[in-house]
Amino acid sequence: MWADAQKDLDIQLRKEREHFSQPEKDHEKAFKMLTTSYIKYLQIFRNLEVAHDQLLHQQKRAVIQQVLDGVMGRILEIKKEMVEMENSEFHYIDNILVDLELLPEVLEVPIPRYFIKERLEVLQQREKILDQILLSAGLQTQKPVKTMTSEEATRVIQVAERARQGRRRAAYMKKLYLEDKRQNQTEPQVEVGPSPDAAATCIQKVWRGYNQRKKTQKMREEEMIFLGMILPPHLMAASHSQMQARKVDALQSKVQERHEEVPIKDKLREMEGVHIKETLQDQIGQCFLESRHILGRFPDYPTEKAGGSKALLTEKTPEEVLTELAEKKKMELEKKAKKGKNEEKKEKMKEKPSQKTGNKPPVEEEGWKMAPSNFLSIMEEGNRQYKVFWQNRDKGWDFHQDHDPELIKEEKREEVEEEIRVQVDELMQQKLKNLKWAVDGEKSGKQKKGRKSEKEKKTTMKKKINEMEEDLTPDRTIDSLYRELVEKGLLIKAKTVNLSDYIGEYSYLGSTLRQIDIEPMPSLADVRQLIALYGILPLGSQIVHEKAPLIKALLLAGPAGVGKKMLVHAICTETGANLFNLSASNIAGKYPGKMGLQMMLHMVLKVARQLQPSVLWIGDTERIFSKAVQKAEGEANPGQLAKALPKFLKVLKAQDRVLLVGTTNRPFDANLKPFCDIYKKIILIPRPDYSSRFVLWKHIILQNGGTITDLLNISCLAKVSDGFTQGHIVQAVQAVLSELRLLQMTRKPLRTEEFVTSLATQDPVYKEEEETFKAWYDKTPLGKARRRALADSNKPAKGKASVRKGKK
Repeated sequence: MWADAQKDLDIQLRKEREHFSQPEKDHEKAFKMLTTSYIKYLQIFRNLEVAHDQLLHQQKRAVIQQVLDGVMGRILEIKKEMVEMENSEFHYIDNILVDLELLPEVLEVPIPRYFIKERLEVLQQREKILDQILLSAGLQTQKPVKTMTSEEATRVIQVAERARQGRRRAAYMKKLYLEDKRQNQTEPQVEVGPSPDAAATCIQKVWRGYNQRKKTQKMREEEMIFLGMILPPHLMAASHSQMQARKVDALQSKVQERHEEVPIKDKLREMEGVHIKETLQDQIGQCFLESRHILGRFPDYPTEKAGGSKALLTEKTPEEVLTELAEKKKMELEKKAKKGKNEEKKEKMKEKPSQKTGNKPPVEEEGWKMAPSNFLSIMEEGNRQYKVFWQNRDKGWDFHQDHDPELIKEEKREEVEEEIRVQVDELMQQKLKNLKWAVDGEKSGKQKKGRKSEKEKKTTMKKKINEMEEDLTPDRTIDSLYRELVEKGLLIKAKTVNLSDYIGEYSYLGSTLRQIDIEPMPSLADVRQLIALYGILPLGSQIVHEKAPLIKALLLAGPAGVGKKMLVHAICTETGANLFNLSASNIAGKYPGKMGLQMMLHMVLKVARQLQPSVLWIGDTERIFSKAVQKAEGEANPGQLAKALPKFLKVLKAQDRVLLVGTTNRPFDANLKPFCDIYKKIILIPRPDYSSRFVLWKHIILQNGGTITDLLNISCLAKVSDGFTQGHIVQAVQAVLSELRLLQMTRKPLRTEEFVTSLATQDPVYKEEEETFKAWYDKTPLGKARRRALADSNKPAKGKASVRKGKK
């Protein structure tokens, strides 16, 4: 799988060099190229992620992880270009998927499992500390152990014993009744009933009906299995191979950890340390002699900050410096001569102005061209390492998935050289002082500090002073700040929810609706894809966050019950991020005043940076941008938080894996300009469509312990629940499937009417509210750009239609 993924990556890199290097004027062709490469990179990403997770060889895993970071970053760069080209976060590319003969599931963004696996111990330890702080603060109660008092236990025993005695007495009384009945029957009773032939016919009728129903049911099951509607029985049950695979997965992480520490560095130091030391001394001594012979004096030994002997050996010889200076002078003279010629040409052009000044030549558009990438070099380097070290390597030695000592020696040899270089520098500095004293008669003293070093020291001192002034809590540790934020309720425990738990299907009518100039509502699968791209991948990888298009804030807008909070918790679960709750209702009264708010944001930022990745969540974020709230609450925290957020986001840098996520179900109540200035990325989450509701009903009923039979029509439920959100469906299912109803399910199967009556008690999302969300999104910067693009594309079509009508 790794080899196939690397081949596909090599082909894709060659295509990028060919197609993306030249500008493309055709908009549709450029977008098709982008989407095709986007899909190909997703396929490569999925295969590489599986290979990285399953391989045990640490050196191979390191190479794959490097390529994985490059592929993830490239996917984000292409996504940015697609958004800028279409002016929309959601793309419908059914035609391209048909051309490539792929299913829509290919567009699902995989989440690398090493985000959590590599930090599992740290995350478990942090969770224990968080639970302890919450318990000591009284914010969380321990799960109660089911225990009984002596009175309750006595009552249970009494009930069971009385029931046993009642059953025994009933059996005894039945026995007495039957004996009395036999004694009273003195005369023999004549059997009156159907004849034996009629009885046999009745038995045959019942048996044949039962047998035929069984055959019909079996035939229907075989037909459904043949059509692919249900799984065969041997696949539905957990097979022996599946059980064995689970055991292998459990042992895999232990084996991967065991191979991490390899004691080769100490052996290298013992075997090659003396030779490395002698060669360094010879090289540095030779450098002293050459500089004395050419310049007439010994060189000054560089400091540790400047690089020590490494800088001395990499410096150019005096002869090379003289030749470079001569070349620079020649280049300056040539530039001056060129400047003089250009000035003469300009003066001539001024003297002879063109007669047709009004008719300017039309400027041709260059067309679309791909922006320069920060990840192509990373992918090419990983591809080169694979070809050089792993592609044609003999795998006979790799039976136990053990390390390759020769490759580790090459990596560790540089570290050993650096350690030995420090020792050699001390010896050679003393030797240089002795040489200067013996040959030139210079006294050994401290090296004179140059002006540059003094300036550097002054600037570093200024930076330190500024940092100390900005740090409002210089005397406090991260642990104390962490504890205070937990006790204040600002740092909360995220719920364990995966992104795959956000159930939703693809929109198969998106491209069709766009062809008839109707902007479709996004599907839940598109929302899940954007959360993975903008929230999970950058937070999970440091390299991706630093070099990919930076996203500091993300807004999730949609009606109540569509799963906005669930997605926030899913981001934290998939990346192992800390969750800070900065909602207006949560921070009210905890840090009053402007200084209190400044102190709170400083503490949150300090802890979030130190324990990154981190997610800052602002629920009902429209409240802090609303005029009514600011007037009513005066100097309260919510109104001031809107003013402090721009400064807060400016402080965040590319290396800080901190994401601000806002959720709102009434975005139209906020002032649009400051709202959009904070949240550059806005994801509109709609109510689920029919296909998503069908999958959702089935999943939630099974999840809550229900069983689906022929009496339960899921398609009918999906149609009836049009307009209802995921939260409404969950509440309806949980209201029906109580403990008593689950016990009755074996003799009383679930019916459609039960869920319909429960659903009817809730209020749906009406079309007016959905249209309000659409109108608000059209006012956002991206929505305006999309409308302008649609208007521009429709203008020439309308013009042609009017001309045709005139001719008729």
